[in-house]
Amino acid sequence: MWQDMIETGLYLIPTQLSDVPLNRVIPAHNIEVVREIRYFVVESLRSARRFLKKCDHNIDIDSLTFNELNEHTDLGDTAAIEALLEPIGRGDAVGVISDAGCPAVADPGADLVAIAQRRGYKVFPLVGPSSILMSLMASGFNGQSFAFLGYLPVDSQQRQARLKEMTRRIERERQTQIFIEAPYRNNQLIADLAARLPGNMRLCVASDITGEQQSIITRTLAQWKQLRYDYHKIPTIFLLFQ
Repeated sequence: MWQDMIETGLYLIPTQLSDVPLNRVIPAHNIEVVREIRYFVVESLRSARRFLKKCDHNIDIDSLTFNELNEHTDLGDTAAIEALLEPIGRGDAVGVISDAGCPAVADPGADLVAIAQRRGYKVFPLVGPSSILMSLMASGFNGQSFAFLGYLPVDSQQRQARLKEMTRRIERERQTQIFIEAPYRNNQLIADLAARLPGNMRLCVASDITGEQQSIITRTLAQWKQLRYDYHKIPTIFLLFQ
């Protein structure tokens, strides 16, 4: 029986960050695990199906059970989220797949993991690419104290307040600040940071991580003012430090 091949529990399955050969970023062990799972909780049904076919084109997608957990899910409906874990109670395994990178990191999957932990279910995080950690590794910034802030506020006053708080953390706590922006606003964000923050502060722009056009550049904001760049609509991570 397939259930005997892997332990019962919740498996967090990383996916690609970019369209490169799977074996460049996903370990073979992950693919072995994926072959044995029949129940999946996914951020996007279409992208999850595509990823599973990349893992093994012989996987019978129609025999699998998929449930979506994403920004449209009512996270207040605890009973509905708990129901996604019912196969584990029956002795099966459940896999969690995000659109890109590692599940449950800046991802709704964290709510499912929290419930699994409360119930005492085993949780298995599999090895895979994380844009947050990979950009930090390559930035040259403090890797012992850092914070991922998600998206900066769009409102100008709120954004200015957030930037002041980030600057305080950098100066007083030596803490690397990591954040993202809607890809079509990447270029404007760099210009905004260069205009609002001290010129000697360093900004790392990490784009298309693991992809063919990967670019990870750390410069002072004064230098960024002089650079020509174009990150329009390219998935990008931003990091600030002194």
